[in-house]
Amino acid sequence: MRDAVIALAADAAQDILAVYGSPFDVVRKADASPLTEADLASHRCIVEGLARLTPDVPVLSEESSDTVPAGTRRGWTRYWLVDPLDGTREFVKRNGEFTVNIALVEDGLPRFGVIRQPTTAVTWWGQHGEGAWRLDPGADAHRIRVESPAARPLRVAISRSHVDAATRALVQRIGAVDTVNCGSSLKFCLLAEGALDVYPRFGPTSEWDTAAGQAILEAAGGAVLDFNGQPLRCNQHEGLLNGAFIALGDPTLPWKEWQ
Repeated sequence: MRDAVIALAADAAQDILAVYGSPFDVVRKADASPLTEADLASHRCIVEGLARLTPDVPVLSEESSDTVPAGTRRGWTRYWLVDPLDGTREFVKRNGEFTVNIALVEDGLPRFGVIRQPTTAVTWWGQHGEGAWRLDPGADAHRIRVESPAARPLRVAISRSHVDAATRALVQRIGAVDTVNCGSSLKFCLLAEGALDVYPRFGPTSEWDTAAGQAILEAAGGAVLDFNGQPLRCNQHEGLLNGAFIALGDPTLPWKEWQ
């Protein structure tokens, strides 16, 4: 199943690139977030592919989430959680920092995740208890691990399109840091491979934005925690928005002192 999902993410990435390479329209959804034909093409590819691969496992995709009643969804103990194009704002800006995210959620926790960056054709994946991996074009997959213990100054990820006063205040409390601007779920991938140390997020995110990255980062030895110190969980509420969280490469970092 792992290899089939990795291949499916690659197929979806190709559908995205077919739109990326030509003029495209941008419409606004009800929450004012952008939507393009690339989002929809990737959505169709992944949802249809997962239905063939695991017909007994439901799929929740960003682009069809409003068709699934909360009562139905809350009854699921195992399901696919998909962001067909994470970082649509970066896609529209044409800066390459967008991804395909596919996660398998079991009992509220992401246990397997695949992230594909279309413009580089790099794929990351991770599975609970099995480790995390990176695959570059023309190379063999290699295992990745977080940087633990973290060296100083800490490398802190800041969302390229979403940054707020709470994030700036927390970064100041950390002290001397190197900040890195990055879009989409690539932040989790960079944490997982030891290229970043901390990613705080206070602004709104949806569960499909974080699930695949959380699975990969945790499989690589890191953590994604709410500010009560609990792992970020999916499908626990009527809505699909996450609360504030902090992603850590080294889980022993004194993040509580930064609150």
